Amino acid sequence: VATADSGATCGVPCIVTYSYLYLSFCRIRIHRSLATMVKSRRVQVLLILVVMSFLLIYFLPCSNNAPKEEKPSPVHILILSSWRSGSSFTGQIFSQHPSVFYLMEPAWHVWVKMYQNSAKVLRMAVRDLVRSVFLCDMSVFDAYMSSQKKKSDLFQWESSRALCSPPACDLFSRSDIITADNCRIICGEYPFSKVEEACKTYSHVVIKEVRFFDLKVLYPLLTDPSLNLKIIHLVRDPRAVFRSRENTVANLKRDSDIVVGSQGTKGEMGPYNTMEVICKSHAEIYNAGSQATPSFLKDRYLLVRYEDIVRDPLAKVAQMYRFAELHFTPELQKWVHNITHGKGQGAKAFDIGSRDALRVSQAWRKALPFQKIEKVQNLCKDAMDLLGYRLVQSEKEQKNMSLDLLFARNSSE
Repeated sequence: VATADSGATCGVPCIVTYSYLYLSFCRIRIHRSLATMVKSRRVQVLLILVVMSFLLIYFLPCSNNAPKEEKPSPVHILILSSWRSGSSFTGQIFSQHPSVFYLMEPAWHVWVKMYQNSAKVLRMAVRDLVRSVFLCDMSVFDAYMSSQKKKSDLFQWESSRALCSPPACDLFSRSDIITADNCRIICGEYPFSKVEEACKTYSHVVIKEVRFFDLKVLYPLLTDPSLNLKIIHLVRDPRAVFRSRENTVANLKRDSDIVVGSQGTKGEMGPYNTMEVICKSHAEIYNAGSQATPSFLKDRYLLVRYEDIVRDPLAKVAQMYRFAELHFTPELQKWVHNITHGKGQGAKAFDIGSRDALRVSQAWRKALPFQKIEKVQNLCKDAMDLLGYRLVQSEKEQKNMSLDLLFARNSSE
């Protein structure tokens, strides 16, 4: 009875033991007048069956009702951004967390394979791929990669700490801070099957993607009962984005052609045409996410400005981790501080090495001619007003570094 009350599971050995004890007790206590009856083999068998039936009825409920430990459902985080917005750095903030399986821009494979199409045509294929990755179903890459693929064929695979530690690679610990350079050298030859195997061992799956331009495209994922999806919408000052895109124009040509068409990227207005689409998409995504008209968006959308991250890295990363249901460990706090307070310039595409992040975020103010800034502001004014970026009215204001160009925003957003 004590065993049953405590909620323990009672198996067959338990039942047989209780049957034996109960029968012994009955033999001692039974009236002498029944002794001769009990000695009868038939009566003994019958008595054992009765006792066992009683114990089965009494104890089976404790087995069926015993609490079962269920594995918590994974948390899925989509970092939704655009090129040259600090998204690779923000992705690393999540990638280095020991509870996170992270992939950087898996939809790159869709755009490379189907580059003749527009972004609007490709968005459904991109969404389907992202859903499969969130569910750790990596067979989706079969449509875009060679059948002989290895883990190292995955775009920017080395930026994922999860693909550089067990079970994807045995040479680092899951709790290590792992640089892409070290991972690339040591962990590249593991089979592609390790990607799916690793994904299934994490409580959080995080994807950074720059190929969505409409939040409504993601509504089927937000209402999918198999997903627990939250969206971090990362934005950056369009003037800083424009300057960074100028420095990496060759790397972005194919993507820009898909965004605005090959004709739209030609000539002097080509870079501005792409910026106009990017700014418009950020405004529309923010309006859809912040208004939270559909109930399923409540508490599942977070706007983050890159400039807020570099101004107060620890506070902003702590906010993002809370939103993502992750613990901000002391080791990660130290790493975040060091990576944002270095001396690097952050000029190389996808470079997430240590840098003076605050200074780098304002570099456009000294590097861009005011005429280009005016053009960007004219195209992106609505988005800048929504997202809290102050316009500059002259070159003097542009170069005046004491003039804060960032409006304060509600920290709960």
